[in-house]
Amino acid sequence: MKYTPTIGIECHVQLCTKTKLFSEVDNDARRKEPNSCVSPVDYALPGMLPRLNGEAVRFAIRAGRAMNCEINAYSRFDRKHYFYPDSPKGYQITQFYHPIIGAGYVELPSGTKIRIEHAHLEGDAGKLTHFSDYSLVDLNRVDTPLIEIVSMPDIHSAKDAHDYCKELWRLMCFAEVTYGDLYNGNMRFDVNVSLAPEGSDKLGTRAEVKNLNSFKSVERAVEYEISRQKKILEAGEKVIQETRGWNDATGKTTGQRSKEEAKDYRYMPEPDLPPINLSEEFIETESKKLPLMPKDYREKFAGIIPNDILEILLDYHELMKKLNEIDNKYVKIISNLFASVLLAEEKSAEYLNDLPSAKDLIELAEMNEKKELSSTATKEVFLRLFDPQMKGRGAKTIAKELGLIQENDLGALEAIVDAVLAKPETKKAQEDFKAGQEKVIGFLVGQVMKESRGKANPSAVQEILRKKLA
Repeated sequence: MKYTPTIGIECHVQLCTKTKLFSEVDNDARRKEPNSCVSPVDYALPGMLPRLNGEAVRFAIRAGRAMNCEINAYSRFDRKHYFYPDSPKGYQITQFYHPIIGAGYVELPSGTKIRIEHAHLEGDAGKLTHFSDYSLVDLNRVDTPLIEIVSMPDIHSAKDAHDYCKELWRLMCFAEVTYGDLYNGNMRFDVNVSLAPEGSDKLGTRAEVKNLNSFKSVERAVEYEISRQKKILEAGEKVIQETRGWNDATGKTTGQRSKEEAKDYRYMPEPDLPPINLSEEFIETESKKLPLMPKDYREKFAGIIPNDILEILLDYHELMKKLNEIDNKYVKIISNLFASVLLAEEKSAEYLNDLPSAKDLIELAEMNEKKELSSTATKEVFLRLFDPQMKGRGAKTIAKELGLIQENDLGALEAIVDAVLAKPETKKAQEDFKAGQEKVIGFLVGQVMKESRGKANPSAVQEILRKKLA
C-alpha cells in the first residue's frame, strides 16, 4: 500500500529584545553564568507580578507581517500548567485562545505556499542539563520572549520541510526580530509527522519530533519518521501518538513520552496580565517598519544574479543589505566574488560580520571592468578588503601596494611586445604561429607577461601579438 506523509511544523523563535518578556532582565544570556540572569519574577517569588515587554509586541507584529499574516487587534495570555523542574511557576505564560498573529502563509523558493495557522507570544522555559544520576537547572532562559509559529499540515516531503524551515529562518532574520543563531537555540523546530493511505481524507496518527535546531536535522528526522511509520503500518500495527527525540549521530528518533492533549495542561486565562488591545494605527505603523524580505531581493536581482547563487547569498542578511546599496551594473561581479571566493574561505562567517563599504566594493568592480585588474588580482584585492590591517584603504590603494594593477596603455604594451618578438628565443614560436599552430600564442603572451613583471593586460597583449604576427 502507498502512503501519503503529512507534516506540520511548530517553530519557536526567540525574539532579540533587550530584556525578557515579563521582567527587566538581560535577554541575551547565552554566554552568562547559569542562573545569573534571573529576577524574582522569573523564579516565581510569591507576590511578584509579570509586566509585558512592549518591544516583544512590536517584534511579533513585524514577524507576522513577514509571514503575510493577519495581526489580531485583540489578544490575551493564558496559563499552561505543567510541572517540571525547568518551570518554577508550575505553568507557562502563553497565548492559547487568543494569539496575536493570525492566519498567513510562507512561500517557498519553489513557489509552494505553506499556510500558517497562527503564531503566539509566550515565555520560554528554563534549561535542564542531565548527568548520569542527577540534573541541573539553569533558569537564565526562563521567560525569554518567544513566538511559536504553527503551520498547517501542508507539507508532504522531507525536502519541503527543510525548505520551509530555512525560508522561515530567513524571514525572521530579515525582519530583524531574532538573532537567528540556530546553534544557540534562537530557533527550534518541533516536527509532526503522520502517514495515511494514499487518497484517504483522514490524517494518520502523528508523532512529534522535538527541538530540532538545523534544517538538515529536520529533513533527516522527517525521512526517518516516514520510514519508521511505514514499516509499522505495513506490519499491520498502529503508530503511537507520542513525543520523540532526535539523535543526530545515529540518525534515528526515539520515544520519550506519550503526547499530552490540551486538556491535560489545564489552560486558564492569565489573571496578572491584561489583554492586549492594539489600534489599527499602531499595527500599521509597526508593519511599515518591515525591511526588505527575501522575496523583495529575488525580484530586485532577478536576471542580474543567477538564481543558484542568489539562493546561497540569501542565507546572509547583512550581505544582501550591502548588495542593495550597490548599483545593479556591479552587483553581478560582486555577488560572484562573495559566492565563489569569500564563502569558500574557512573564516567566511567571521568575515561577514564586518563587510567592506559599498564604495570599496564598487571601486573594485570598476577596476575589474576597466581591465585594470585581472580576475585573479580582483579576487586577491577582494579578500584583502576584509583584512583588518587594510580597512579603509580602498581597493585601488590596495591594488597599487600589491603591484597588481595591469598595464593597459597600448603604446607601452606594444613596446614590450616588440621587445619580446625581437628576442631570438621567441623566433621559433613566431614561425609556428604563422604556420597555424595557435597554441603557441600562450607561450608568447607568457613571455610578455614575464617582461612586464605580470602587469600587462593579457587580453590586450594577445590582440597586439595577433596583429603583429598576421
